[in-house]
Amino acid sequence: MAKMCKILDVSRSGYYEWKHRPLTIEWQRRHENREAIKQDVFLFFHLGHGVCGSPRIHKDLKEIGYQVSESFVATLMRELGLTAQFKKKFVTTTNSDHDKPIYPNLLNRQFDVEELNTVWATDITYVNTLDGWVYLASVMDLCSRRIVGYTLGVSMEVELVSSALKKALLLRQPKNGFLHHSDRGSQYCSKEYISLLKEHDVEISMSRTANPYDNACIESFHATIKKELIYRWGTVTREQALKEIPSYIDDFYNTTRRHSTLGYLSPMKFEEQLIKRNKEALIS
Repeated sequence: MAKMCKILDVSRSGYYEWKHRPLTIEWQRRHENREAIKQDVFLFFHLGHGVCGSPRIHKDLKEIGYQVSESFVATLMRELGLTAQFKKKFVTTTNSDHDKPIYPNLLNRQFDVEELNTVWATDITYVNTLDGWVYLASVMDLCSRRIVGYTLGVSMEVELVSSALKKALLLRQPKNGFLHHSDRGSQYCSKEYISLLKEHDVEISMSRTANPYDNACIESFHATIKKELIYRWGTVTREQALKEIPSYIDDFYNTTRRHSTLGYLSPMKFEEQLIKRNKEALIS
């Protein structure tokens, strides 16, 4: 201690006097404020299923009134030992080896859509459980990235994708003629599914063979739900999967999870703001 005081050009008595000096009100206030922020960082991290990094948590804190930087949030997360980590896996789910009719790629990777219910993307993914496979068919509105319809099942029959589309049609009631994009999987090319699309005068668009980037947004959603939910489980039963996946989609992904492509809003919040802006534009 004597050497340190000598190097820093302070007296030992002065150092000990400072060390035992009562904390100032300002220092206490800052310390208490920092601890309060850390508690909210911890809360938002776990509300976000433990998968949100500093950018999303920074947006959460700003929304409730904190004026802090993203780098400060990152520092607090390091202090708390909070890190969003994911396992990465990939399974090819598309069976395009069939003789059913296929359609051209009308979407052509134009993923930035300005109006709701004008472009929907669809896909199927697999979930492995202790009791066998569970299949998830999803329908996404590309404008808001909201999952507007989905179905879970234990087989990949046409009914799986038809049910997801019917739920989306019932929920959103889009005008006839919207664009529907999928891969060339046998379910999406089936007579039953194409007939359902044609009932609504839908424009049918399909990805090119073995090109998942043509359907990148819905592919990204399925990768996200696996990284943020499924791969974090370990091994679960089919019953658990059938319970947890709907909860993730309805109570987190659509309502709470922030998307960088949406200005760090959740899909439902983005839709609310878009509808509000459109109403204000009509009034003006």
